Amino acid sequence: MSIRCLMSLCCTVLLLATGCGRLAYKPNQQAAAAAEQQMQLVAQQSQEYQSRAQSLDRDNQELETILAQSRQKVQLLTDEINTTRDQLRTTTDQLLAMREDNSQLRTKTSALMASVNQREQGEIRANNSMMKNLASGDLPGVQVRQDGDLLRVEIPADQLFMPGSPYLKEGAQQLLTSVANDLRQNFPEHIIGIEGHTDDTATHSQQYPSNHHLSAAQALSVYNALIERGSLPAVQLFVIGHGGNHAVVSNATDAGKARNRRIEFVVYPERIASR
Repeated sequence: MSIRCLMSLCCTVLLLATGCGRLAYKPNQQAAAAAEQQMQLVAQQSQEYQSRAQSLDRDNQELETILAQSRQKVQLLTDEINTTRDQLRTTTDQLLAMREDNSQLRTKTSALMASVNQREQGEIRANNSMMKNLASGDLPGVQVRQDGDLLRVEIPADQLFMPGSPYLKEGAQQLLTSVANDLRQNFPEHIIGIEGHTDDTATHSQQYPSNHHLSAAQALSVYNALIERGSLPAVQLFVIGHGGNHAVVSNATDAGKARNRRIEFVVYPERIASR
């Protein structure tokens, strides 16, 4: 073998040893592009699914809020219905009680009317003929008037009491005794009320803070004066104070106020025995 051939063989071996003569592998570019596109599609779908999940979660939260509000409204309506039922039950009970009271009242009224119809025909009534028999109407300042079945003997309070008080003036006892004797002679068995009346002027007394207090005290003062002297029996009398509630004339003038300040002996048709 010649030297030239030997050197050529050595170069060939050397090239094979260094790898300069090996074949290079090139991957398929279309497959890689398809894979990349598939991955992008999967990522896009995953993002859409995640967005939908978040949207569904928000919708679920809103529905839960609406459901909670609806439950609260239902509870409020239920409470209102229960309250209305209780009120209706209470009103029904009150109505039944009122009906029962009304029935009892009608029964009592019927019994009272029957009792009135059975009264003796000779019972003394407060009428015009009895008014003529009363001498009290001739006393100074005293007025006698009929009020339905009642007879009223009116005495000005200014003739009986010190101003704004229940204390009797001088001479008041004699006037009261004269009226009481007249009533006892004509109505020995009838119920007689001693009623105190005032005008509408406000009181300024700690002892009598209102006209009701003052009128009641004045009526009681008359009652005590009559009982102490035995002018009328206590069983025949009762006392009441009306204050300024029952004015007989207007309080616009001093004369009207003076007229409204009064003590009234009120004779009732009922007798002591039927009280």
